[in-house]
Formats: sequence, structure tokens, C-alpha cells
Amino acid sequence: MPKLSVNVNKVATVRNSRGGRLPSVIEAVRTCVDAGAPGITVHPRADARHITTTDVYEIAGELAPLKGRVEFNIEGDPRPDLIALVLDVKPDQCTLVPVFPGEITSQAGWPADTPRDTLAGIIAAMKAAGVRVSLFVDPEPAAIRWAKDMGADRVELYTEPFAKAFDSGPADAAESFARYVTASTLAHQLGVGVNAGHDLDLRNLTLFRTLPHLDEVSIGHALIGRAIFVGLERVVKEYLAAL
Repeated sequence: MPKLSVNVNKVATVRNSRGGRLPSVIEAVRTCVDAGAPGITVHPRADARHITTTDVYEIAGELAPLKGRVEFNIEGDPRPDLIALVLDVKPDQCTLVPVFPGEITSQAGWPADTPRDTLAGIIAAMKAAGVRVSLFVDPEPAAIRWAKDMGADRVELYTEPFAKAFDSGPADAAESFARYVTASTLAHQLGVGVNAGHDLDLRNLTLFRTLPHLDEVSIGHALIGRAIFVGLERVVKEYLAAL
């Protein structure tokens, strides 16, 4: 079964809109873990518009006693402060994503022509510190081969195109999903693990959960959005059941 890593960014977004410490990101993490989530994801952006550096350290402390049972995934662009934070906290996994100026959320994976000297040294340093490294990529063979060449342990397949295709109907969903099957199969053949994330939800997971060799999905927006109405514990359990 693919593992679920719950992205708690949106809890921090609501907190930051008012200031103070409510709603509590740590309480959200505890609720997710108590509901059975085997992973927690955060994306500390440079503008700290949701998750902050303080959040990262507090979550790391919360999850430290659960090492081996609950994984901590930090995602972000390879800017100096993010790299330093990862090397200090040593999460189970770091997912490196490209960030475009002014973006609201991730828009695409790393281009397959990204120069090796941009990331290879960073990836090597993180792996030497015991951190598994995943690269956020589009479901394209060239991108998978590039990630392997960079030394990544895993790729995270960018799934917004699949989510949009799923909403367009079964034929478009099947055509899009086939691209992901090809990408995931190639990654597995190259010895690279497969994660996925972006706009996955309870509806489209009915198909995407069948992706060959899928190790983990990272889900935040849809999960937290539903939790507003039915509660976080219930939604985590729903996603675990869906997987």
C-alpha cells in the first residue's frame, strides 16, 4: 500500500492569517499521527507564508520519538537556508522542488536539462547526512533519467495534470494515467523510488492508487479542506482507506 504523508501547510496558513498559535500545527500533526498517518510533510517557503522554521523544529521534536514509524518530509527549493535547515534537522526525506517567483503553489517539476552542478552536490550532502532525497518531476522519461543521474533516491511525480484529466472524464484520465505508469515503471527499473503529489484527492485516488511501484503520496490541500467540515482525524482515516 502506498504510504500517506499529510501536508500540514494549510493549518499554518490559517494560523498566520490571524497571528498567534491557533490553529496549532503541532496539534494537527498529533491528530494525523494518532489517526494512523505514517508521514508528515511541510514546505517552509522563503516568505514563511505558512510553515515557519520554528514549526519545522517543533514538528521534528514531536516526531523524534516516533522515528521508524512516522516519517518527516521537508520539501522546498534548494536555497541556502533550506539546505542548512534540512542538514540540521535531518528529516527522513527532503523533496527538492523548483520554485518560480510569485507562485501560489508548485507549477511544474524540475526541467530535465537542469545542470548537474545545480543539485548534485546538495543531494550528495543530504544523503551523506542520512536524509533520503526526492526530486519533484513531471511524468516524463527524460526527467526520470535526469533524477537518477542527479543521485536522487526517489522522484515525486507532479500530479496536477492527472487530476485535471481525471476531472475531464474516464478517457482523459486513462490517457494521462498511462503517462504516469510509464514514468513510474522506468523509475523502478532505474532503482529510483516513486512518490507523487499535487491535487490528489479521495476521488482521483481510486485510480492513482493503482500506479505500479508507488511508495508514497503527499496530500494537503484537499485533505485539510475536507477536514474543515468533517474533522481531521476522520479525513486522515478516509485517505488511508482510499489507499
